[in-house]
Amino acid sequence: QVQLVESGGGLVQAGGSLRLSCTASGRTFRRYPMGWFRQAPGKEREFVAAITWSSGDTSYADSVKGRFTISRDNGNTMYLQMNSLKPEDTAVYYCAAKVLGSAYDYWGQGTQVTVSS
Repeated sequence: QVQLVESGGGLVQAGGSLRLSCTASGRTFRRYPMGWFRQAPGKEREFVAAITWSSGDTSYADSVKGRFTISRDNGNTMYLQMNSLKPEDTAVYYCAAKVLGSAYDYWGQGTQVTVSS
């Protein structure tokens, strides 16, 4: 059973920081590209950042460049370091993996991030 579990969300004041974690189980995710997405109330889910597990190449949405950093360890955990948080970063954050094809087909349950002004 493949599972992705996010953690690390919470309430933080604007300008603060949080680090999200995504732990994968049931399969070795070293081969697969992974990413973070978020969905704010009343909005569609949007891309935040992605990382290729093997080379560590990263990409970011323009809205988070310079503030967020995606990384992974040598095991099955991916991180999203979020600095200089803004109220507009408030959303449920999801991690996802491309396992079966070119689309993200495995998703976590999400973790809430709330940034107060």
